[in-house]
Amino acid sequence: MFDKAKLMMQALKLKKALESELTEMEENGISIKVTGDQKIKYLSINGAENKILVEIINKAMKKSQENAAKKMQDLGGLEGLMK
Repeated sequence: MFDKAKLMMQALKLKKALESELTEMEENGISIKVTGDQKIKYLSINGAENKILVEIINKAMKKSQENAAKKMQDLGGLEGLMK
């Protein structure tokens, strides 16, 4: 049990670290900020912030991640990939 608790604490620590990391990119009038856990925090096109687009992209990314997790689980997780 102790090992499981220790792993959970490490996972939480990693999650927090990824959430706080920010990558910024600006090119051709488009500016974007993405966190290390793959969430878009800011998007502007030609100086106009677009919160609706950010929300839709983040929803699509979450759904994609859920689909990938389900597919991996259906295939037996990481152990199934090692065979």
